Amino acid sequence: MSTYVYGITAASHPSLPEGMGGVGEPPRPVRILKAGELAAVVSDAPEGLRPKRRDLLAHQTVLSESGAEGCVLPMRFGSLAPDDDSVTGVLSERADHYLERLRALDGKVEYNVKAVHNEEAVLHRVMSENPEVRALTEANRQAGGGSYEQRLHLGEMVVAAVKAREGEDATDVRHTLEPVAEAVSVGPESSGWLANLSFLVARDEAASFLAAVDQVRKGHPHLELRVNGPLPPYSFVEPGPAEPAGTTLGADHAEHAEE
Repeated sequence: MSTYVYGITAASHPSLPEGMGGVGEPPRPVRILKAGELAAVVSDAPEGLRPKRRDLLAHQTVLSESGAEGCVLPMRFGSLAPDDDSVTGVLSERADHYLERLRALDGKVEYNVKAVHNEEAVLHRVMSENPEVRALTEANRQAGGGSYEQRLHLGEMVVAAVKAREGEDATDVRHTLEPVAEAVSVGPESSGWLANLSFLVARDEAASFLAAVDQVRKGHPHLELRVNGPLPPYSFVEPGPAEPAGTTLGADHAEHAEE
């Protein structure tokens, strides 16, 4: 049977709460595998595992519970190894890497910040900041809407201005929040967001980070910010080259659950 891996921690990490259940229906008992100075939080892997809400929450709960007493390197949802021996083998092979990451991430959490324009507000801002757009809009209005070519030209100008504003705002978000974080990781680009950034934040500095987020909101009323956290530091666990199939560490944790 395959082994489901939730995270990696120090072998000296306090024991898990008795009877903790993980993914699967019924929940598979969570257990610890040790190799030298390291340990992996695992369970048997259920067959046909899918990112359903129940299992995503179970994965997150195991990480939250195990991380309450010390640093745990989180694995992506659905991380599988062929068997227990594969897991302990990788712990031994990659011991230096994992021990360094545990030291670096101890006491730290991740906040993911996504930014998108409020369409009506950003158009109003583009109009107020761009005299050429404003003049062409007024000329078209006086001409009863303008010709097709004039309307097309205006539309192209507005799109270009909004695109430029997206780049400026993405830079502003990063530059405002980066000084109050220990590190930043840029997430995958998406047409839905102008910025997708993950920040590594000391747990006891979370209030300062969230205050900086509020500063961005107040200074950029045309922006909508979505903040997710505190999370395990998925985006700051560097993958090692010798991990078992399916057990890659990293930032690409599931955000959408199947019902």
